Amino acid sequence: MLKFIFMIMFTFFFLFKKNIFWMVQNLIFICMALFMFKIKLSYYFCSISYYFGMDLMSYGLILLSFWICGLMLMASENIIKANNYVNLFLFMILFLLLMLIFTFSSMSLFMFYLFFESSLIPTLFLILGWGYQPERLQAGIYLLFYTLLASLPLLIGIFYIKNSSFTMNFFMLSYLNLYNLEFLYLCMLFAFLVKMPMFLVHLWLPKAHVEAPVSGSMILAGVLLKLGGYGLLRVFSMLQILGMKFNMVWISISLIGGVLVSLICLWQMDLKALIAYSSVAHMGIVLSGMMTLTYWGLNGSYILMIAHGLCSSGLFCLANISYERMGSRSLLINKGMLNFLPSLSLWWFLLCSGNMAAPPTLNLLGEIFLLNSIVSWSWLTMISLAFLSFFSAAYTLYLFSYSQHGKFYSGIYFFSSITIREFLLLILHWLPLNLLIMKSNIFML
Repeated sequence: MLKFIFMIMFTFFFLFKKNIFWMVQNLIFICMALFMFKIKLSYYFCSISYYFGMDLMSYGLILLSFWICGLMLMASENIIKANNYVNLFLFMILFLLLMLIFTFSSMSLFMFYLFFESSLIPTLFLILGWGYQPERLQAGIYLLFYTLLASLPLLIGIFYIKNSSFTMNFFMLSYLNLYNLEFLYLCMLFAFLVKMPMFLVHLWLPKAHVEAPVSGSMILAGVLLKLGGYGLLRVFSMLQILGMKFNMVWISISLIGGVLVSLICLWQMDLKALIAYSSVAHMGIVLSGMMTLTYWGLNGSYILMIAHGLCSSGLFCLANISYERMGSRSLLINKGMLNFLPSLSLWWFLLCSGNMAAPPTLNLLGEIFLLNSIVSWSWLTMISLAFLSFFSAAYTLYLFSYSQHGKFYSGIYFFSSITIREFLLLILHWLPLNLLIMKSNIFML
């Protein structure tokens, strides 16, 4: 594990040179390939050092972090063209990648918390430094305060667990079962619920997405939302008894909230806001499945987290490609694109079909698992799930048909055809999303 961390750390020295952008991107992909083939896949913790180790759950999310960070650089060519603090931008992405690898490979609960919070700093700088509009300051403050205020109780909870069990190791804590400590249950969960985000504490997400540059949106949708789910999967082993008492509250909020957010999606006119709100709806079903504490629910939530990371990131790339040509994110202006950029319509269709869990995408597998687990938990959830599935398809079709069909806007276009770099970017989102389902047995945690 250390060799991969050192490889990324030594990449920082390249940042003293000029014109090094694509070199750094290639190094990230090389590091990912080495990681994929060198690490022996295990269902239990392996590659263990004193604080760092890895099991199957970590492995998939570290790979996703490498993949999305490489694609973020591929999507950000405009930063090179504008010569907009290129090396500082590279530094932020490498630092973020390092923090994500540390987070997902931490075996200590406190180390996990430390790196979980540290990943917020580069994200904040990406939004504030390379965002589009003055409102990015407000978006940054929302992101900072929601995340920090929710995570302070988590720190208190971690100290309490350390005081009572004398260990911070995830493996040792999995044998610990806490009961009659409702306050601790809330402390341990709330930070992760905000990070996912759960409905009612989701307001920071659309703001952050809309104001972030394309790279910021990709990492937010692709990996940072998964930190919350990963944290929940790790701490649930010690909260099972309390979970059986109180999880029904979160399941109810998530399912009803998912339906309401899907309705909000149907009247969005901003491309990025629509995709951001769809993330909240998807994370609602992930959270519900996870809270059932069934084998299918935990597996399904993990599969859908990986699938959503690839699919949502690809949709943000598409929205950015349209924005670069049209100068607007509004659906009123980005309509009739089938006449204007026909080569892009196929990619809109493929990624939109992934977003509404059409076969053969990984989303479908995840949703089948989750629907089974939630319905087996209570048949009453079928009502919410039926609406959620219907509206999920409705807003995705609305996004596709509104942006691709109709009379195109007769304003002045900055016309340029799609470059090979942009096609490659979209292919690299879509291929793993559809190929991973062929080897779906590796997701059985």
